[in-house]
Amino acid sequence: MEITGKIKLINETQTFGASGFRKRELVVTTNEQYPQMLLVEFVQDKCDLLNSYQVGQDVKVSINLRGREWINPEGVAKYFNAIQGWRIEAAQAEGSSEIPPMAPLDNLETISETDDNEPDDLPF
Repeated sequence: MEITGKIKLINETQTFGASGFRKRELVVTTNEQYPQMLLVEFVQDKCDLLNSYQVGQDVKVSINLRGREWINPEGVAKYFNAIQGWRIEAAQAEGSSEIPPMAPLDNLETISETDDNEPDDLPF
């Protein structure tokens, strides 16, 4: 899945426990009629993907939805969801095209006239 929007917040990397588990959070405001502020977490080596991005930048984030169950001390099940990012890239501005611009006309070679001695093999 992918979400697109503008970066609202990039938190610093947090490290947890003796194992050194790393997590870094990003908040993206979506470009919809009713914008949503979505918290996306990047974990372990994916934390470093956020180093080259800044608040206010338009991005496209590839995500996975994660869910887990936790049984509290009273024996009641609680459920938690997370949005986990695994790729991020700068979004292209709307209206931009991937077609390269055309060369100026003054750089084009002139088209030579056809030779009357050449056979005309066109069907019309």
